[in-house]
Amino acid sequence: MEYKTAIDTVWVLIATALVFLMQAGFAMVETGFTRAKNSGNIIMKNLMDFSVGSLVFWILGFSMMFGKDVGGFIGQIQLFSIGGFEHLELNIPKEAFLIFQTVFCATAATIVSGAMAERTKFISYLTYSFVISGIVYPIVGHWIWGGGWLAKLGFHDFAGSTVVHSLGGWSALVGAWMIGPRIGKYGKNGKVNAIPGHSITIGALGVFILWFGWFGFNPGSTLSGMDANNIAHIFITTNLSASMGAFTTMIITWIRYGKPDVSMTLNGALGGLVAITAGTDVVSPFGASIIGLIAGFIIVYGIEYIDKVLKIDDPVGAIGVHGLCGSAATVFVGLFSVDNGLFYGGGISLLKVQLLGVISVAFWTLSTTFLLFKAIDLTIGLRVTPKEEHIGLDIEEHGLIGCIDFDSNSVEIQ
Repeated sequence: MEYKTAIDTVWVLIATALVFLMQAGFAMVETGFTRAKNSGNIIMKNLMDFSVGSLVFWILGFSMMFGKDVGGFIGQIQLFSIGGFEHLELNIPKEAFLIFQTVFCATAATIVSGAMAERTKFISYLTYSFVISGIVYPIVGHWIWGGGWLAKLGFHDFAGSTVVHSLGGWSALVGAWMIGPRIGKYGKNGKVNAIPGHSITIGALGVFILWFGWFGFNPGSTLSGMDANNIAHIFITTNLSASMGAFTTMIITWIRYGKPDVSMTLNGALGGLVAITAGTDVVSPFGASIIGLIAGFIIVYGIEYIDKVLKIDDPVGAIGVHGLCGSAATVFVGLFSVDNGLFYGGGISLLKVQLLGVISVAFWTLSTTFLLFKAIDLTIGLRVTPKEEHIGLDIEEHGLIGCIDFDSNSVEIQ
């Protein structure tokens, strides 16, 4: 093995481990932002997202995403990822690339978990996870990263604002809309009732884990440990956007609500991370900070609009963070790219391609996930019963109490 190949492989595998850790971050954010009686259910869903996603992506999804192009729409299917995939011209072993792409697939799948939390049947969620990991995500991935029609047009999504995040966000929108709000979320007069999560501390831990993992998510997408300057640049732009997203959100909520809102500010950091992911390699540090600032506005006003106007119950703000910021991020590339962005004299050519990609992925995801959730609802059902929702999914779905200290029936033994 050549020296460069060894360095690149080690770098990609380290980045893979960091992105895998993001699964823990998602689990903590979703657990902290929801009620204790559903914490075990959320942990189980996140565990199965990765487990199911790993299996089905290996069996089917990887070749569908990175197999030889068939009509610009899909890759040539090779079950169990068998084959050399020489057309990819990788400088790392295929297995290293496979596991790196696997953790990205699992990230896209798990976004929906938080938006549909506290009222979804476990078996229904498991079914969704199979389909999005094996079909919905790989096809979009092929369009953009596998040499498909958007890639041929010059669409730029470096680390997955559209491929991963907006796809997950639009899936979350459909799922949360179809399953309906949690009991008590909206009054008969239309009043929005807050349903606080049980631990902002756990939620904050999740955000810090995700922020840490993003330093593998974005820089790892270089697929080269020898590209030192680009890796360092991506670290900086990633961090600046996240920091500005959090700071901007804090200021806005301080002005609007009279006090800086902790949960919204945490989502502001995540929004900044999502918003920089598409163009982290081609925007300047100043551009990254502007992108983070805009993301802060999107988070506050986007989440409020979804919650209060559309009346779609998203307990963790996943639609705003991933759907809205992911789509905006992709458009930002056409504006802020130092190579050919509109603000740098590049005209509107790239911007038009980016807009086309956003619209196309949104249409594909909204339509396929609608059909998927509709089929699930008509067969095994999407939603638990009101009684099960009231008692909590930990007991009803898994026969346990996830957070014993929060259970009213628990006793302290002296």
